[in-house]
Amino acid sequence: MKGRFRTVSRRDFLATGASCFACAVFAAGAAQAPSRRTRLVLLGTSGGPTPKAKGAAPAQAVVVGDRVYLVDCGDGVARQLALAKLPVRDLRAVFITHQHSDHNAGYGPLFLLGWTAGLSRPVDAYGPPPLTDMTARLLEAYRFDIDLRMSDEGRPPLAPLIRPHEITAPGEIFKDDRIRVTAALNDHPPIRHSFAYRLDTADRSIVISGDTRYSENVVKLARGADVLVHEVVSRDYWERPGRSQPPSVVRHILASHTDAVDVGRVAADADVGLLVLTHYVPTEGPGTPTDDEWLAAVRRTFKGRVVLGRDLLEL
Repeated sequence: MKGRFRTVSRRDFLATGASCFACAVFAAGAAQAPSRRTRLVLLGTSGGPTPKAKGAAPAQAVVVGDRVYLVDCGDGVARQLALAKLPVRDLRAVFITHQHSDHNAGYGPLFLLGWTAGLSRPVDAYGPPPLTDMTARLLEAYRFDIDLRMSDEGRPPLAPLIRPHEITAPGEIFKDDRIRVTAALNDHPPIRHSFAYRLDTADRSIVISGDTRYSENVVKLARGADVLVHEVVSRDYWERPGRSQPPSVVRHILASHTDAVDVGRVAADADVGLLVLTHYVPTEGPGTPTDDEWLAAVRRTFKGRVVLGRDLLEL
């Protein structure tokens, strides 16, 4: 799987890579019942807290049969689920990597809107503090609408459908009969509790890096995984003079995220089967790296298979 690579256009690369990967998954999981095949859907791949014209905020869905497990809740995640044809009523668990707004701004609306779209089973939500307090305050903020719909439309209470669990240490955090989720502390200063997650199913292992600079913990978590979904930034872009962001923001980006060259190093050190790039910073605007430039930077350190993530891509 780690042969020589020929540079192609993003469209051709994604079409060919995704098709080949789908065939490989089908062959490897032929004995699996079709209803239990694991799918990865990239709901949003744009990094940073500002709204983007060309991309949705970070979120990934791991789908096992008719169950949806969601990692991160960027703004608009409920709509991205609808666009991906993943019913909110099939949601079983949510995992927040860290409490930055581009990863949690859609958390409250996901449940508020999902409640009116047929969500009827309790959903376990996992993430760093202050997840429990945040959940309670969001319910309070929506109290008028919730109370009105309960009395006027006969809907059941929303609060019992959200079961928040705060995590502050690595280890196994969730397990049911289809999936096991393990957390590892990544390295995203100045946030103390920031996590990467590994989701293991009967036919696949998928690791979501969360926001992090190069992290040995992420390498260990991803060791031998089928798929590593990793954030990526362009150090070259942010080190050029004249960036529109204040110097303090640029310093944060460079100190707490992973340059494309180091993303390749993580994938190589972990010996993953497939590397998927996401959470691009920058995502759009003058000077944003082209697809070929992102890929060339990763290729300096990783010779395995790479997919340039895009919104609603299914793998």
